[in-house]
Amino acid sequence: MPEAPKETPNDHQNLVEKNKGALEFIEDVTENADGVQNRVLSEILTRNANVEYLHRHGLHGAIDRETFKKIIPVIKYEDLQPDINRIANGDKSAILSAHPISEFLTSSGTSGGERKLMPTIEEELDRRSILYSLLMPVMSQFVPDLEKGKGMYFLFIKSEAKTPGGLVARPVLTSYYKSSHFKNRPYDPYTNYTSPNETILCQDSYQSMYSQMLCGLCQHNEVLRVGAVFASGFIRAIKFLEKHWPELAQDIRTGSLSPQITDPSVRESVMRVLKPDTKLADFIEAECGKDSWQGIITRLWPNTKYVDVIVTGTMAQYIPTLDYYSNGLPLVCTMYASSECYFGVNLNPLCKPSEVSYTLIPTMGYFEFLPVQRNVNGVSNSISVPKALTEKEQQELVDLVDVKLGQEYELVITTYAGLYRYRVGDVLRVAGFKNKAPQFNFICRKNVVLSIDSDKTDEVELQNAVKNAITHLQPFNATLLEYTSYADLTTIPGHYVLFWELSLNGSTPVPPSVFEDCCLAIEESLNSVYRQGRASDKSIGPLEIKIVENGTFDKLMDYAISLGASINQYKTPRCVKFAPIIELMNSRVVSTCFSPKCPKWVPGHKQWCNGNNEER
Repeated sequence: MPEAPKETPNDHQNLVEKNKGALEFIEDVTENADGVQNRVLSEILTRNANVEYLHRHGLHGAIDRETFKKIIPVIKYEDLQPDINRIANGDKSAILSAHPISEFLTSSGTSGGERKLMPTIEEELDRRSILYSLLMPVMSQFVPDLEKGKGMYFLFIKSEAKTPGGLVARPVLTSYYKSSHFKNRPYDPYTNYTSPNETILCQDSYQSMYSQMLCGLCQHNEVLRVGAVFASGFIRAIKFLEKHWPELAQDIRTGSLSPQITDPSVRESVMRVLKPDTKLADFIEAECGKDSWQGIITRLWPNTKYVDVIVTGTMAQYIPTLDYYSNGLPLVCTMYASSECYFGVNLNPLCKPSEVSYTLIPTMGYFEFLPVQRNVNGVSNSISVPKALTEKEQQELVDLVDVKLGQEYELVITTYAGLYRYRVGDVLRVAGFKNKAPQFNFICRKNVVLSIDSDKTDEVELQNAVKNAITHLQPFNATLLEYTSYADLTTIPGHYVLFWELSLNGSTPVPPSVFEDCCLAIEESLNSVYRQGRASDKSIGPLEIKIVENGTFDKLMDYAISLGASINQYKTPRCVKFAPIIELMNSRVVSTCFSPKCPKWVPGHKQWCNGNNEER
């Protein structure tokens, strides 16, 4: 594998020109947003005019917006699943795209407990690279001289599998890091990372984390920015340092790499960075050995200007922890993207996390917006999005330039790779405009009640998991009266907590081992993204059940009514986030138990043959 590219003469002048060009591009496409959107839709429909999906719905080669909206339905993943399955099973005909499907990108969203498979085409890597190329020109307007140092980013690949038809199925970032766009990138001071490519591409998460952290410490004075994809991932890296700093400091002291790092390419790449440095080892031991780890990021990496992580949506729950470790450095969210499509950039990256808004770049795909309403109920504030749309609702979706300030919408996309009027499931609020292009706050993923990392568990899934678990109580004549849940982030990694109120009618008490069985039964019933987080990525801790006193849920209802909920319309929330409510529930806990082991998980979908599932 090639080394990270080296700087050449005239790079500074080239960088100035490149930044200028990127900012002019943003200015141009946002000023002409509607025209660009019209062109994008026309291009998508022209190139895919003969695909089976569009013919099936009767588009017959039309490329205008009005006909497209009238003829093509707004769909969810389940509507597309038969076509996805055909492609996964080896059908190479032009079902969704005129261009060959190059691989599937596995979404963190699930359907039927399995990751959704998003078709993609080779040229999408170019489109994603364009969006990446806009991030640092924007950032450099706010933080100068970033080209004079390095970024310490903790980046990882995840397991991949092959479909029965031979297509690779893997997360979008794994696809990008393994591509030549990333591995063979030309020199760019903005993608000059402390982590060698080999450490990022190591399949073993321990070896990858250890070697990336070691390289980051060795180059600690060169680091100007730190980050990971999600806030949760960056905090895991700091917790890893908290646990392993003695070994890391010893490696730096001796200039030799821990024998636990066995991957030859990783060892070779790290040894190009690692040199004996007694002074640095003393410094790390002195800082990490102090009682308080407050500000550890600025203590160990003193030139750090900001922390680059996603802290919108469910990741906002990690902001206090990040502030503690970083001494209040700016938390920067640079871009908004998903497996389905890369969407937009944050043009004001030093804003407060609560004010982050993303400007959708009109060249990335064709965007429409479905208005949504909120249901406010004392302790909950849920989003109401219709499951199936009437013909009238389908035709009333709003175009990019026609959204209204302050209104909330569900994002609907049409992509070059073969998604047509596809409901992404993200709820966005219009926060302002950049020229003619709207800027959106990310509000939430619809229907998600629990999330620690990239996992997303909805109410129906949680209900089914609880239903499976309570069968273990039947031999003891115990029944579940009520339950609720929350994501506990006071542990690293965070974990799901369920509060259970029971009716104990039997003469034999329920043994703790039975509640442990209940914990595991819930975990085994949750989706594959959750189970991968537990069993493979170690990004989620063991699930916990807390048994509460009888009458606790009556207290919860009383509290909700005191906050304004209607007694006639009140129903127990299946997830609670409001700190006083969690405090109330915890004050009435009589016993707790944890899942005794990790749930089963293998890469790939359960319906694929076992041979593929062994690939790691």
